[in-house]
Amino acid sequence: MTARWVVGHKDGRHRLYENGEAVFEDGEIVFVGHGFPGEVARRIDYGYALIGPGFVDCDALSDLDTTILGYDNQPAWKKGRVWPRSYLEAGPYEMYTREELAFQKKHAFASLIRNGITTALPIASLFYRAWGETVQEFEDAAEAAAALGMRAYLGPAYRTGNQLVEEDGRITTHYDEQRGLAELDAAIGFARRHEGAAGGLIRGMLAPDRIETSTAELLRRTAVASRDLDIPVRLHCCQSKIEYDLVLAQHGMSPPEWLESLGFLNERCLLPHGTVVSGSRHVERPGRDLEIIRDSGASIVHCPLVSGRGGNAIDHFGRYRAMGLNIAMGTDTSPPDMVMNLQIGMILARNMAGSATAVRSEDYYDAATVGGADALRRPDLGRLQPGARADITVFQLDRPHSGQVIDPIQTMMLTGHGRDFATVVIDGRFVMEDRVIPGIDEAADNARAQKQFEGVMARYPERTAGHPPASEIFSSSYVIERSEAIA
Repeated sequence: MTARWVVGHKDGRHRLYENGEAVFEDGEIVFVGHGFPGEVARRIDYGYALIGPGFVDCDALSDLDTTILGYDNQPAWKKGRVWPRSYLEAGPYEMYTREELAFQKKHAFASLIRNGITTALPIASLFYRAWGETVQEFEDAAEAAAALGMRAYLGPAYRTGNQLVEEDGRITTHYDEQRGLAELDAAIGFARRHEGAAGGLIRGMLAPDRIETSTAELLRRTAVASRDLDIPVRLHCCQSKIEYDLVLAQHGMSPPEWLESLGFLNERCLLPHGTVVSGSRHVERPGRDLEIIRDSGASIVHCPLVSGRGGNAIDHFGRYRAMGLNIAMGTDTSPPDMVMNLQIGMILARNMAGSATAVRSEDYYDAATVGGADALRRPDLGRLQPGARADITVFQLDRPHSGQVIDPIQTMMLTGHGRDFATVVIDGRFVMEDRVIPGIDEAADNARAQKQFEGVMARYPERTAGHPPASEIFSSSYVIERSEAIA
């Protein structure tokens, strides 16, 4: 593979090769640079493009994303983002069938590939679930990932608690520890069965949902299982003031302090989102939350798009990196566009720091590649160098919106889109060429996804405080004037 620019990796850092070459064989990179001395079976020149490593998405959207429904519809507890007690007492149920959940994962994985994401740790909402995710659902997810050629760390999300809104508007937590522990056991079984499946593309992970919906016993058992199986564990943590205050009220400690006291934190831990911590604008209480995370070896998974939409941000990316924290990236919301997340992250970081020099383009590109790979303890991912897996993307630099290229990475951060990825290779297999994924009808799948999404929206009143009609839950930007459909 040749192109105007190639992102290689040498001496522990990315570097740019102008008019460079990348060669792979049997799923492994064998050469990056200039003047490959050997013979090649096939040579492809991508012209005015950037060949680089695939993105590692540690909080990868695998949902028909319901968080977007809260964009202009707040507060969350009044708009169906927190179960009312009446819904719990009526008996929560699965709002998608198995077939719909299987389609959801396949559709999402294809979308991730289109955006240059080659390694994914899926994340989906539990708000419309009966409780946690199911093993059955993830059996289907593993099948979809293998068919598409996606590199995925899979495991059903589980929890021992769920936030509720009481009739007076208070946010409390309902616990069902035995149910959550049974889900953990099922998740461990899934991880054992699927570790290394599909020629090594499928790996196991453990996914307790959120810290405020977890009991101490669930987290202790999760930590033991993660160590025994030597697999990643992801726990959403330090992402909201409600979460921080609930943990502090229940345990007398901040979320990182509580996790440290449980022996939960280590180098296998991935923690989205890290925005609400001691020293941030949200927390008056002094503490050393970030230092606890750093010293444990855990990684923060930075998801700037979803955080920024909610008026939140880490404070700030440059400071976190200077402290020695490992930062990986996640998409978490729709669209699953990692390039957009990198762009929004840079803007937020510079605003939070009050300085245009707080972060540079390569800092965020590093986080989306080597940062995620390091969080997974995978030195063979996130970089193009001999011995690494052949997870490769081709990013077009001559798209009409791109403007003038000053530097390929800076141009990506300034004017790029996820849809500028033309070709994606995972483990040496071309999973997308000329933006075509074999066996996927993008237009038909988008139409099916919209219909499925609207079905969930129609059922929102059942699990919204006071059960208002959908028209009151979801506001319109302007007055709508309707007419009969034209035949």
